[in-house]
Amino acid sequence: MTELNSAVEQAQALFDLERYEQARAVLAQHLAENPDDRRAWIEIGHCHLKTEQPEQALHAADEALKLAPEDFFALILRAKSLTRIPDRAWRAAEPVLREAVRADPHHWYGYAMLADAVCRMSLVRYIQANGNQFPPPHERDHVLREATDLAAEALRLGPEEIYTHEIAHQVATFALNTTLADQLDHAILRLDPTHTEALARQTQKAAEAPGVKAARAADLYATGLAAAPDSAKMQRGLDQATYRMLRGVRWLALLCVGLAGSGMDLFAVEGKVQRDLPLPLGQRLWYLVVVTAVWIVGALLRYRRRRAGVQLNLRSLIRRRRWPRTVLAQAAWAMLCALLIAQIPWEERMLPQILFWAGLAPTFATIWFDRKKTQ
Repeated sequence: MTELNSAVEQAQALFDLERYEQARAVLAQHLAENPDDRRAWIEIGHCHLKTEQPEQALHAADEALKLAPEDFFALILRAKSLTRIPDRAWRAAEPVLREAVRADPHHWYGYAMLADAVCRMSLVRYIQANGNQFPPPHERDHVLREATDLAAEALRLGPEEIYTHEIAHQVATFALNTTLADQLDHAILRLDPTHTEALARQTQKAAEAPGVKAARAADLYATGLAAAPDSAKMQRGLDQATYRMLRGVRWLALLCVGLAGSGMDLFAVEGKVQRDLPLPLGQRLWYLVVVTAVWIVGALLRYRRRRAGVQLNLRSLIRRRRWPRTVLAQAAWAMLCALLIAQIPWEERMLPQILFWAGLAPTFATIWFDRKKTQ
Protein backbone atom coordinates (compact mmCIF):
# COMPACT_ATOMS: atom_id res chain seq x y z
CA MET A 1 0.00 0.00 0.00
CA THR A 2 2.89 2.36 0.75
CA GLU A 3 4.32 1.77 -2.73
CA LEU A 4 0.92 2.45 -4.28
CA ASN A 5 0.55 5.71 -2.40
CA SER A 6 4.14 6.65 -3.20
CA ALA A 7 3.56 6.44 -6.96
CA VAL A 8 0.38 8.52 -6.80
CA GLU A 9 1.98 11.09 -4.51
CA GLN A 10 4.97 11.38 -6.81
CA ALA A 11 2.62 12.00 -9.73
CA GLN A 12 0.68 14.52 -7.67
CA ALA A 13 3.89 16.42 -6.90
CA LEU A 14 4.72 16.52 -10.60
CA PHE A 15 1.16 17.68 -11.34
CA ASP A 16 1.52 20.55 -8.85
CA LEU A 17 4.70 21.59 -10.69
CA GLU A 18 2.68 21.61 -13.96
CA ARG A 19 4.73 18.73 -15.35
CA TYR A 20 1.64 16.95 -16.57
CA GLU A 21 3.27 14.64 -19.13
CA GLN A 22 5.69 13.28 -16.56
CA ALA A 23 2.91 12.82 -14.00
CA ARG A 24 0.83 10.96 -16.57
CA ALA A 25 3.76 8.68 -17.43
CA VAL A 26 4.25 7.78 -13.75
CA LEU A 27 0.54 7.07 -13.32
CA ALA A 28 0.29 5.05 -16.55
CA GLN A 29 3.13 2.79 -15.41
CA HIS A 30 1.55 2.47 -11.98
CA LEU A 31 -1.88 1.61 -13.42
CA ALA A 32 -0.40 -1.01 -15.72
CA GLU A 33 0.60 -2.89 -12.57
CA ASN A 34 -2.30 -1.79 -10.34
CA PRO A 35 -5.43 -1.32 -12.47
CA ASP A 36 -7.68 -1.29 -9.39
CA ASP A 37 -6.24 1.92 -7.94
CA ARG A 38 -9.22 4.29 -8.15
CA ARG A 39 -7.26 7.31 -6.96
CA ALA A 40 -4.65 6.81 -9.70
CA TRP A 41 -7.38 6.70 -12.36
CA ILE A 42 -8.74 10.02 -11.11
CA GLU A 43 -5.29 11.60 -11.04
CA ILE A 44 -4.40 10.46 -14.53
CA GLY A 45 -7.77 11.76 -15.72
CA HIS A 46 -6.84 15.24 -14.49
CA CYS A 47 -3.51 14.94 -16.32
CA HIS A 48 -5.43 14.15 -19.50
CA LEU A 49 -7.58 17.24 -18.99
CA LYS A 50 -4.55 19.44 -18.50
CA THR A 51 -3.06 18.14 -21.75
CA GLU A 52 -6.31 18.70 -23.70
CA GLN A 53 -7.30 15.04 -24.01
CA PRO A 54 -10.89 14.95 -22.70
CA GLU A 55 -11.77 11.60 -24.28
CA GLN A 56 -8.95 9.89 -22.36
CA ALA A 57 -9.99 11.74 -19.21
CA LEU A 58 -13.55 10.45 -19.66
CA HIS A 59 -12.21 6.91 -20.02
CA ALA A 60 -10.19 7.34 -16.79
CA ALA A 61 -13.30 8.61 -14.97
CA ASP A 62 -15.32 5.64 -16.20
CA GLU A 63 -12.61 3.25 -14.98
CA ALA A 64 -12.69 4.88 -11.55
CA LEU A 65 -16.50 4.68 -11.46
CA LYS A 66 -16.38 0.95 -12.25
CA LEU A 67 -14.44 0.56 -9.02
CA ALA A 68 -16.65 2.98 -7.03
CA PRO A 69 -19.89 4.01 -8.81
CA GLU A 70 -20.69 6.78 -6.33
CA ASP A 71 -17.22 8.27 -5.91
CA PHE A 72 -17.66 12.05 -5.76
CA PHE A 73 -14.31 12.93 -7.31
CA ALA A 74 -14.69 10.41 -10.13
CA LEU A 75 -18.11 11.88 -10.94
CA ILE A 76 -16.64 15.39 -10.96
CA LEU A 77 -13.86 14.23 -13.27
CA ARG A 78 -16.43 12.69 -15.60
CA ALA A 79 -18.46 15.90 -15.65
CA LYS A 80 -15.38 18.01 -16.35
CA SER A 81 -14.40 15.69 -19.19
CA LEU A 82 -17.87 15.90 -20.74
CA THR A 83 -17.78 19.71 -20.73
CA ARG A 84 -14.64 19.58 -22.90
CA ILE A 85 -16.19 17.30 -25.55
CA PRO A 86 -18.11 19.48 -28.05
CA ASP A 87 -20.93 17.07 -28.95
CA ARG A 88 -21.70 16.32 -25.27
CA ALA A 89 -20.63 19.33 -23.20
CA TRP A 90 -22.77 20.73 -20.37
CA ARG A 91 -25.93 18.97 -21.56
CA ALA A 92 -24.33 15.59 -20.74
CA ALA A 93 -22.50 16.90 -17.66
CA GLU A 94 -25.63 18.15 -15.86
CA PRO A 95 -27.05 14.73 -14.84
CA VAL A 96 -23.57 13.56 -13.79
CA LEU A 97 -23.22 16.59 -11.54
CA ARG A 98 -26.61 15.87 -9.98
CA GLU A 99 -25.28 12.40 -9.14
CA ALA A 100 -22.17 13.99 -7.63
CA VAL A 101 -24.29 16.23 -5.38
CA ARG A 102 -26.30 13.20 -4.26
CA ALA A 103 -23.07 11.29 -3.60
CA ASP A 104 -21.68 14.06 -1.37
CA PRO A 105 -24.36 16.61 -0.44
CA HIS A 106 -21.94 18.52 1.80
CA HIS A 107 -19.20 19.32 -0.72
CA TRP A 108 -19.25 22.88 -2.07
CA TYR A 109 -17.62 22.05 -5.41
CA GLY A 110 -20.46 19.82 -6.59
CA TYR A 111 -23.05 22.53 -5.96
CA ALA A 112 -20.91 25.20 -7.64
CA MET A 113 -20.30 23.19 -10.79
CA LEU A 114 -23.94 22.06 -10.91
CA ALA A 115 -25.04 25.71 -10.59
CA ASP A 116 -22.86 26.50 -13.60
CA ALA A 117 -24.38 23.65 -15.60
CA VAL A 118 -27.97 24.46 -14.62
CA CYS A 119 -27.45 28.15 -15.43
CA ARG A 120 -26.20 27.33 -18.92
CA MET A 121 -28.75 24.65 -19.68
CA SER A 122 -31.70 26.63 -18.31
CA LEU A 123 -30.92 29.42 -20.75
CA VAL A 124 -30.39 26.93 -23.60
CA ARG A 125 -33.71 25.20 -22.93
CA TYR A 126 -35.56 28.52 -22.76
CA ILE A 127 -34.02 29.70 -26.03
CA GLN A 128 -34.85 26.43 -27.78
CA ALA A 129 -38.44 26.55 -26.53
CA ASN A 130 -38.99 30.19 -27.52
CA GLY A 131 -37.75 30.45 -31.08
CA ASN A 132 -34.13 31.35 -30.28
CA GLN A 133 -35.24 34.28 -28.14
CA PHE A 134 -33.20 35.09 -25.04
CA PRO A 135 -35.34 35.40 -21.88
CA PRO A 136 -36.48 39.01 -21.32
CA PRO A 137 -35.27 40.77 -18.15
CA HIS A 138 -38.48 40.20 -16.20
CA GLU A 139 -38.24 36.41 -16.74
CA ARG A 140 -34.53 35.94 -16.00
CA ASP A 141 -35.00 35.48 -12.28
CA HIS A 142 -37.60 32.74 -12.81
CA VAL A 143 -35.56 30.94 -15.49
CA LEU A 144 -32.43 30.95 -13.33
CA ARG A 145 -34.09 30.27 -9.98
CA GLU A 146 -32.62 26.78 -9.53
CA ALA A 147 -29.14 27.93 -10.56
CA THR A 148 -29.39 30.81 -8.08
CA ASP A 149 -30.36 28.46 -5.25
CA LEU A 150 -27.53 26.05 -6.08
CA ALA A 151 -25.01 28.89 -6.18
CA ALA A 152 -26.27 30.13 -2.80
CA GLU A 153 -25.80 26.64 -1.34
CA ALA A 154 -22.29 26.46 -2.78
CA LEU A 155 -21.48 29.78 -1.11
CA ARG A 156 -22.86 28.51 2.18
CA LEU A 157 -20.73 25.37 2.05
CA GLY A 158 -17.61 27.06 0.68
CA PRO A 159 -17.65 30.70 1.83
CA GLU A 160 -13.88 31.08 1.39
CA GLU A 161 -13.67 29.47 -2.04
CA ILE A 162 -13.05 31.70 -5.06
CA TYR A 163 -14.79 29.30 -7.45
CA THR A 164 -18.11 29.45 -5.58
CA HIS A 165 -18.08 33.24 -5.78
CA GLU A 166 -17.18 33.15 -9.49
CA ILE A 167 -20.12 30.89 -10.31
CA ALA A 168 -22.49 32.90 -8.12
CA HIS A 169 -21.33 36.04 -9.92
CA GLN A 170 -21.92 34.38 -13.31
CA VAL A 171 -25.48 33.40 -12.34
CA ALA A 172 -26.19 36.86 -10.89
CA THR A 173 -24.91 38.49 -14.08
CA PHE A 174 -27.14 36.35 -16.30
CA ALA A 175 -30.07 37.09 -13.97
CA LEU A 176 -29.30 40.83 -14.32
CA ASN A 177 -28.89 41.15 -10.56
CA THR A 178 -26.20 43.84 -10.75
CA THR A 179 -26.32 44.61 -7.01
CA LEU A 180 -25.52 41.01 -6.06
CA ALA A 181 -22.90 40.73 -8.80
CA ASP A 182 -21.16 43.83 -7.45
CA GLN A 183 -21.23 42.45 -3.90
CA LEU A 184 -19.72 39.18 -5.14
CA ASP A 185 -16.95 41.07 -6.94
CA HIS A 186 -16.03 42.78 -3.68
CA ALA A 187 -16.10 39.42 -1.89
CA ILE A 188 -13.81 37.89 -4.53
CA LEU A 189 -11.35 40.77 -4.19
CA ARG A 190 -11.31 40.35 -0.42
CA LEU A 191 -10.28 36.72 -0.93
CA ASP A 192 -7.90 37.47 -3.82
CA PRO A 193 -6.99 41.15 -4.37
CA THR A 194 -5.35 40.26 -7.71
CA HIS A 195 -8.28 38.31 -9.18
CA THR A 196 -8.08 39.38 -12.81
CA GLU A 197 -11.75 39.32 -13.85
CA ALA A 198 -13.19 40.84 -10.67
CA LEU A 199 -10.53 43.54 -10.66
CA ALA A 200 -11.21 44.30 -14.33
CA ARG A 201 -14.96 44.57 -13.73
CA GLN A 202 -14.60 46.88 -10.74
CA THR A 203 -11.98 49.00 -12.48
CA GLN A 204 -14.19 49.34 -15.55
CA LYS A 205 -17.15 50.27 -13.38
CA ALA A 206 -15.15 53.02 -11.65
CA ALA A 207 -13.59 54.26 -14.89
CA GLU A 208 -16.92 54.44 -16.74
CA ALA A 209 -18.85 56.10 -13.93
CA PRO A 210 -20.56 59.39 -14.89
CA GLY A 211 -18.25 62.37 -14.68
CA VAL A 212 -14.98 60.42 -14.74
CA LYS A 213 -12.54 62.13 -17.09
CA ALA A 214 -10.15 60.33 -19.42
CA ALA A 215 -7.09 61.10 -17.27
CA ARG A 216 -8.73 59.69 -14.13
CA ALA A 217 -9.94 56.62 -16.05
CA ALA A 218 -6.41 56.01 -17.33
CA ASP A 219 -5.04 56.19 -13.78
CA LEU A 220 -7.67 53.70 -12.59
CA TYR A 221 -6.82 51.21 -15.34
CA ALA A 222 -3.09 51.62 -14.71
CA THR A 223 -3.65 50.90 -11.01
CA GLY A 224 -5.67 47.79 -11.87
CA LEU A 225 -3.02 46.57 -14.31
CA ALA A 226 -0.35 46.95 -11.66
CA ALA A 227 -2.22 44.31 -9.63
CA ALA A 228 -3.26 42.12 -12.59
CA PRO A 229 -0.77 42.77 -15.42
CA ASP A 230 -2.15 39.98 -17.63
CA SER A 231 -5.66 41.42 -17.92
CA ALA A 232 -6.39 42.03 -21.61
CA LYS A 233 -9.68 43.71 -20.67
CA MET A 234 -7.97 46.34 -18.52
CA GLN A 235 -5.27 46.86 -21.13
CA ARG A 236 -7.99 47.65 -23.66
CA GLY A 237 -9.57 50.04 -21.16
CA LEU A 238 -6.23 51.74 -20.56
CA ASP A 239 -5.67 52.08 -24.31
CA GLN A 240 -9.11 53.65 -24.74
CA ALA A 241 -8.64 56.08 -21.85
CA THR A 242 -5.13 56.99 -23.03
CA TYR A 243 -6.40 57.63 -26.53
CA ARG A 244 -9.16 59.85 -25.15
CA MET A 245 -6.48 61.84 -23.33
CA LEU A 246 -4.43 62.09 -26.51
CA ARG A 247 -7.41 63.37 -28.50
CA GLY A 248 -7.44 66.38 -26.18
CA VAL A 249 -4.18 67.75 -27.60
CA ARG A 250 -6.00 68.56 -30.84
CA TRP A 251 -8.31 70.91 -28.96
CA LEU A 252 -5.23 72.70 -27.60
CA ALA A 253 -3.86 73.01 -31.12
CA LEU A 254 -7.19 74.32 -32.39
CA LEU A 255 -7.28 76.84 -29.53
CA CYS A 256 -3.85 78.07 -30.63
CA VAL A 257 -5.11 78.44 -34.22
CA GLY A 258 -8.06 80.42 -32.92
CA LEU A 259 -5.80 82.68 -30.83
CA ALA A 260 -3.55 83.29 -33.84
CA GLY A 261 -6.55 84.25 -35.98
CA SER A 262 -7.98 86.47 -33.26
CA GLY A 263 -4.65 88.19 -32.72
CA MET A 264 -4.49 89.18 -36.38
CA ASP A 265 -8.17 90.15 -36.70
CA LEU A 266 -8.33 87.80 -39.69
CA PHE A 267 -12.02 88.33 -40.23
CA ALA A 268 -13.74 91.68 -40.28
CA VAL A 269 -16.39 92.30 -37.60
CA GLU A 270 -19.01 94.97 -38.14
CA GLY A 271 -18.31 97.99 -36.00
CA LYS A 272 -14.73 96.97 -35.18
CA VAL A 273 -11.60 98.29 -36.86
CA GLN A 274 -9.10 95.58 -37.81
CA ARG A 275 -5.50 95.84 -36.61
CA ASP A 276 -2.94 97.25 -38.98
CA LEU A 277 -0.55 94.77 -40.60
CA PRO A 278 2.15 93.67 -40.17
CA LEU A 279 1.79 93.08 -36.44
CA PRO A 280 4.54 94.47 -34.19
CA LEU A 281 7.32 92.04 -33.18
CA GLY A 282 6.38 92.35 -29.50
CA GLN A 283 2.82 91.17 -30.19
CA ARG A 284 4.07 88.23 -32.23
CA LEU A 285 6.48 87.19 -29.45
CA TRP A 286 3.75 87.60 -26.83
CA TYR A 287 1.69 85.03 -28.78
CA LEU A 288 4.50 82.51 -28.21
CA VAL A 289 4.30 83.12 -24.45
CA VAL A 290 0.53 82.50 -24.45
CA VAL A 291 0.85 79.34 -26.59
CA THR A 292 3.60 77.97 -24.37
CA ALA A 293 1.40 78.50 -21.30
CA VAL A 294 -1.50 76.74 -23.02
CA TRP A 295 0.60 73.64 -23.76
CA ILE A 296 2.31 73.55 -20.35
CA VAL A 297 -0.95 73.74 -18.44
CA GLY A 298 -3.13 71.80 -20.88
CA ALA A 299 -0.78 68.96 -21.81
CA LEU A 300 2.60 68.79 -20.09
CA LEU A 301 1.45 69.17 -16.47
CA ARG A 302 -1.55 66.94 -17.08
CA TYR A 303 0.71 64.26 -18.55
CA ARG A 304 3.35 64.47 -15.79
CA ARG A 305 0.71 64.05 -13.05
CA ARG A 306 -0.35 60.69 -14.46
CA ARG A 307 0.85 57.36 -13.10
CA ALA A 308 4.00 55.90 -14.62
CA GLY A 309 1.88 53.17 -16.23
CA VAL A 310 -0.18 55.77 -18.10
CA GLN A 311 2.92 57.59 -19.31
CA LEU A 312 4.49 54.36 -20.55
CA ASN A 313 1.24 53.29 -22.21
CA LEU A 314 0.95 56.63 -24.02
CA ARG A 315 4.32 56.08 -25.69
CA SER A 316 3.46 52.44 -26.39
CA LEU A 317 0.09 53.37 -27.89
CA ILE A 318 1.71 55.85 -30.27
CA ARG A 319 4.08 53.13 -31.48
CA ARG A 320 1.40 50.44 -31.74
CA ARG A 321 -1.59 52.23 -33.27
CA ARG A 322 -2.11 54.34 -36.36
CA TRP A 323 -4.81 56.69 -35.06
CA PRO A 324 -2.79 58.02 -32.10
CA ARG A 325 -0.04 58.93 -34.56
CA THR A 326 -2.69 60.55 -36.75
CA VAL A 327 -3.91 62.62 -33.80
CA LEU A 328 -0.40 63.87 -33.09
CA ALA A 329 0.15 64.65 -36.76
CA GLN A 330 -3.09 66.66 -36.88
CA ALA A 331 -2.15 68.59 -33.76
CA ALA A 332 1.31 69.30 -35.22
CA TRP A 333 -0.21 70.48 -38.51
CA ALA A 334 -2.65 72.78 -36.72
CA MET A 335 0.19 74.22 -34.60
CA LEU A 336 2.32 74.76 -37.69
CA CYS A 337 -0.51 76.72 -39.30
CA ALA A 338 -1.00 78.73 -36.09
CA LEU A 339 2.70 79.62 -35.85
CA LEU A 340 2.85 80.62 -39.51
CA ILE A 341 -0.17 82.86 -39.02
CA ALA A 342 1.16 84.48 -35.83
CA GLN A 343 4.90 84.77 -36.49
CA ILE A 344 5.25 85.85 -40.11
CA PRO A 345 4.88 89.64 -40.55
CA TRP A 346 2.00 89.41 -43.01
CA GLU A 347 0.94 92.50 -44.89
CA GLU A 348 -2.26 90.98 -46.33
CA ARG A 349 -4.85 88.75 -44.68
CA MET A 350 -5.75 86.43 -47.54
CA LEU A 351 -2.94 83.87 -47.09
CA PRO A 352 -3.24 83.81 -43.26
CA GLN A 353 -6.98 83.18 -43.72
CA ILE A 354 -6.19 80.18 -45.94
CA LEU A 355 -3.75 78.89 -43.30
CA PHE A 356 -6.39 79.44 -40.63
CA TRP A 357 -8.93 77.23 -42.38
CA ALA A 358 -6.27 74.71 -43.39
CA GLY A 359 -5.31 74.28 -39.75
CA LEU A 360 -8.84 74.37 -38.36
CA ALA A 361 -11.18 72.57 -40.74
CA PRO A 362 -9.50 69.14 -41.33
CA THR A 363 -8.64 68.65 -37.67
CA PHE A 364 -12.01 69.82 -36.38
CA ALA A 365 -13.86 67.59 -38.86
CA THR A 366 -11.85 64.49 -37.89
CA ILE A 367 -12.66 64.92 -34.20
CA TRP A 368 -16.27 63.94 -34.86
CA PHE A 369 -15.39 60.73 -36.70
CA ASP A 370 -12.70 59.04 -34.62
CA ARG A 371 -14.38 58.48 -31.27
CA LYS A 372 -14.39 54.70 -31.85
CA LYS A 373 -10.77 54.47 -32.97
CA THR A 374 -9.72 53.07 -29.60
CA GLN A 375 -10.07 49.37 -30.34
